[in-house]
Amino acid sequence: MDTQIKKGLLDLCVLSVLKQKDMYGYEIVQNISKSIEVSEGTIYPILRRLNKEGFFESYIKESTEGPARKYYRITALGILHYEKQLNSWYKLKNGIEKILQRGDNDE
Repeated sequence: MDTQIKKGLLDLCVLSVLKQKDMYGYEIVQNISKSIEVSEGTIYPILRRLNKEGFFESYIKESTEGPARKYYRITALGILHYEKQLNSWYKLKNGIEKILQRGDNDE
């Protein structure tokens, strides 16, 4: 997948997995990686930026498997942003599909 397209959609992916439940950074990476190839180096800057923008908040939670972990929780503002971005994604996706279908019909 083209890197620029992927970068533009990763915010939506991060917000989507956090809408399911609170997660720590590596858990977010693993969750997204089940569907698309993504690295920690890509996700952590997104987490910092979205946190700074108020779309989620972070907190520290002790872990039985090592050091304490930083968890992320989506905020009400984050849910609104997610819904707006999801709506934009569906509009774009549907428009592109219509264009591509027309191209397939020319054969």
